[in-house]
Amino acid sequence: MFATDLLIAARNLTRHRRRNLLLGGAIAAVTALLVLLGGLTAGMRDAMLESATTLMTGHVNVGGFYKITAGSAAPLVTDYPRVLEEVRRRVPELDYVTVRGRGWGKVVSDTSSMDMVLGGVDVAREPGIRRVLRVVEGNLDDLAQPRTMLLFEDQAKRLSVKVGDALTIAAPTSRGMNNTADVKVAVIARNVGLLSAFNGFLPAETLRQLYQLNDRTTGAIQLYLKDARRSSAVAERLRQELRAAGFAVLDADPQPYWQKLFQTIPSADWTGGRLDLSTWEDEMSFMSWILRAVQGLTGLLVFVLMVIVVIGILNTLAIAIRERTREIGTLRAIGMQRRKVLWLFLLETLLLGLGGTVAGALAGAGVGAILNAARIGVPESVQMFLMQQRLTLTLDPTAIAARVALLTAVTTVASLFPALRAARLAPVTAMHHVG
Repeated sequence: MFATDLLIAARNLTRHRRRNLLLGGAIAAVTALLVLLGGLTAGMRDAMLESATTLMTGHVNVGGFYKITAGSAAPLVTDYPRVLEEVRRRVPELDYVTVRGRGWGKVVSDTSSMDMVLGGVDVAREPGIRRVLRVVEGNLDDLAQPRTMLLFEDQAKRLSVKVGDALTIAAPTSRGMNNTADVKVAVIARNVGLLSAFNGFLPAETLRQLYQLNDRTTGAIQLYLKDARRSSAVAERLRQELRAAGFAVLDADPQPYWQKLFQTIPSADWTGGRLDLSTWEDEMSFMSWILRAVQGLTGLLVFVLMVIVVIGILNTLAIAIRERTREIGTLRAIGMQRRKVLWLFLLETLLLGLGGTVAGALAGAGVGAILNAARIGVPESVQMFLMQQRLTLTLDPTAIAARVALLTAVTTVASLFPALRAARLAPVTAMHHVG
């Protein structure tokens, strides 16, 4: 029975091919645009996740703060090997872990200077850093040598330095005194969006020497999970388990660590060291407005287009009902129930919507695949917002299928009112209608 209804609905659609192709094309265009915009947003999120979890944060971070006095604070985890051992034991979701120094200071060249967030790395144990960074000058392996530094292109231009040039770093130690370290530029890497504007890297031991720390002290233990979506759940569970194991752990606070360091922690009435757990989303919350803005614009644009499509569906069905009024009256006169008439009109719109959305999804996915294959370079001014060096769209089949289902449902629901109107036509009135 359903197959017969489906055949009738399909034949009714083919009777008015031009009009239905026009409406189906509009539905397809909206679907393709939604797939492309969704792929762009997902690509931005993936790029932000990859670059952020390489340059600044793990999926979950076991950081900490140390306060010599109530009004001072430093981003330190003391006796980190013991914390690391506990973390490894309690996080079965762990893929790998890195230990990063955290700091900030003024980097001075012969001609210029700039403030910079400093990361202490062990490049031999950082699998992600080689995947994300593109070296322009120098060799990444040279960053394993003491008193070396990695800069990004814009930083090197601002400081007017190249590989082999000397820099001086001045930074306040945890005891409130200033210290300096002379380093050599070992690597210059390509910019990685906004994140590379203020981040620089040193060997972890060089950063410890700058801050006069022992080898059992670091800035944060960065945990990389097999599934990044588990970050929040793992962080909350680990926070409770570390407390139960006897560690002093701060309450959850969804802010980047540097914001806590300068705003929240100095005003807290305690001294000594405490651990602080955060996720990559916490550490990148200052950039989340970019994604929200793109998602908001995408939603607004799709809403406007869907309103246009819905109006088109209403007008098309109103015309179709007017043209088929006598046909509807004949069907009703020979015994077809109102529910059957309603069902046939809804089925027509369902087929039209499904055909349009599937075609649009395939077209959008095809265009997205072509753009990805073309590896289109993104201007540096746009990289700051897209967080990508090359335009990359994430085409998730599940997300595309969800958009197809959503738009098909919207078009079908939009046809409900004119379909009800057709079902309520009285047989005698309909049969005497003059089209």
